[in-house]
Amino acid sequence: MRKDLGSLFMSDSKLASDSQAEFDRLQKKLVPLWKSIERFNQDPQTIVVVPSMSIDAIDSGAVIQAYEERFLFLLLLLRQPRARLIYVTSRTILPSIIDYYLDLLPGVIPSHARQRLFLPSPMDGSVRSLSEKLLERPRLIDRIRSLIIDPDRAHLVPFNTTNREKELALQLGIPMYGADPKFFPLGTKSGCRRIFMEENVPHPVGRENIGSKEELADAIVELRAMKPSLKQVMVKLNEGVSGEGNAVIDLTGLLPVDEDRGRDGALRRPDAPAGRLYLDERLRSMQFESHGVTYESYMKKLQERKGVVEERIIGEEFRSPSVQLRITPLGKVELLSTHDQLLGGPSGQSYLGCVFPADTAYAGLITQEAAKVGRRLAKEGVIGRFALDFVVVRAKNETWEPYAIEINLRKGGTTHPFLTLQFLTDGTYDPETGIFTAPNGQQKFFVASDHVESPRYRTLTPDDLFDIVVRHNLHFNQTRQTGVVFHMMSALGELGRTGLTAVGNSDHDAKATYDRAVAVLDEETRAPAWLKR
Repeated sequence: MRKDLGSLFMSDSKLASDSQAEFDRLQKKLVPLWKSIERFNQDPQTIVVVPSMSIDAIDSGAVIQAYEERFLFLLLLLRQPRARLIYVTSRTILPSIIDYYLDLLPGVIPSHARQRLFLPSPMDGSVRSLSEKLLERPRLIDRIRSLIIDPDRAHLVPFNTTNREKELALQLGIPMYGADPKFFPLGTKSGCRRIFMEENVPHPVGRENIGSKEELADAIVELRAMKPSLKQVMVKLNEGVSGEGNAVIDLTGLLPVDEDRGRDGALRRPDAPAGRLYLDERLRSMQFESHGVTYESYMKKLQERKGVVEERIIGEEFRSPSVQLRITPLGKVELLSTHDQLLGGPSGQSYLGCVFPADTAYAGLITQEAAKVGRRLAKEGVIGRFALDFVVVRAKNETWEPYAIEINLRKGGTTHPFLTLQFLTDGTYDPETGIFTAPNGQQKFFVASDHVESPRYRTLTPDDLFDIVVRHNLHFNQTRQTGVVFHMMSALGELGRTGLTAVGNSDHDAKATYDRAVAVLDEETRAPAWLKR
């Protein structure tokens, strides 16, 4: 029996090795393709977009579909007259939503672009990842493959890059523009902290690879010994996304660290003197960012996935900026943008939206630190877009102090609004100044959110939304290059939720446009007087 199992293991290992070799061969095709793209010529190419997401926190098919449609700004790639775009979603996208994006294309005849757009769908609204749905439908994969005229001039654009997306690239016979899943450990919370330490990037004190309650308690005691002033710590699951998987533990009022352990080094038990505040009690009362999480379920996931515990950075002034980068198939690190993130949720850790660009007072600081990580990831062989999240704090009239929090080896919440701005204006971001400038010399700013929501918005259809923005002159204006671009519109009817990017010629202008758009939606969906009687 052992011999048979050993043979099977060797066979599986060989299959995995062969699969990796074939994937590496496909990835090499990105180099000549990228050189062609950089020359801005009109060579034909096919882009296969599979915006698949693998996130535990998503428990609704409507949310899955909305997030898949969040990247429909990629239809703006059809500005290239010989580009073909295959955009896959779990369910069919409404034709009016497609028309909305094609009408945004500057200098392009929408009907010409529409002939080069293909929208296959498995018609499966379940909460499973889109890539999983495709892999179990070989006929649909055959159909997608048939739409690719030249595999040497095609590539796959996923949202995140798991082994499912890798397998999809192999079955389609085209390279994938994104990080090889073998680099997944570098993007975990534990992997991030290791890179920050090795590249001398400032980050919170903490411990990695925590996998049990006992390890968590021991790590907190060690951290308190290192930094007795510690008020709060954060626990993060290695694979948490957008703040999901995070929890806050309050340490205020605990006895000094040297009194927290007995002579044998073990934590004192709850049968110690009355009135004592115990670390075990603090663990059980930790505040979870995700709704519906219990202490028992969280600890089970911590054991399965492991995680980190680190100081929760606080200060008189506190911001949460991010830096977006990419590593090209040629190995070049490009600093794309900075954003100030808009956060919410029970403890202010859930991503809601962003402001672009980040405050110039610290944009250069975080860009400098992000460049260190970019160079390291390029050396490792990573390609594709990724982002670094920071927190920056300062006391009154003092300088900002940056702390790197995590690396997101995938596209994220700042990707779609920034690329929407870039595609619509043909502008460029200067990482030295932290300023984005359109070709006419006008600086551009935006405020974007995935969480423009209200129960009243459920009364709206996407067509209603289009009517409202046109009547109120909110629609993006190509002449002035300002206005509002909507996304995630399919979530209106079921969830009362949409997303928008408000573009302005100043930060004040962008914020005012955003606020006005929300106010108009609120007013338009207010119940008429006769319904209140």
